Amino acid sequence: MSSNMWIRQIHRWLSIAFTLAVIANIVAMTQQLQAVWIGLLALVPLIPLLATGLYMFALPYVGRRGGASSEARS
Repeated sequence: MSSNMWIRQIHRWLSIAFTLAVIANIVAMTQQLQAVWIGLLALVPLIPLLATGLYMFALPYVGRRGGASSEARS
């Protein structure tokens, strides 16, 4: 598997973990639980989710720059 495929797979699993953490946070809020750790639970997958998302967002632009310079040379 290429590294881009690994990043996409990690991003998918992180999004599932983030969704579950948000659901747990909503359930805790509806039950009037004031646990700070439940709120912070969503940040654990959110930070690497942001990193992988930004990486995948930048891929087409980084690839296009290399392709444009090779076309200009030929």
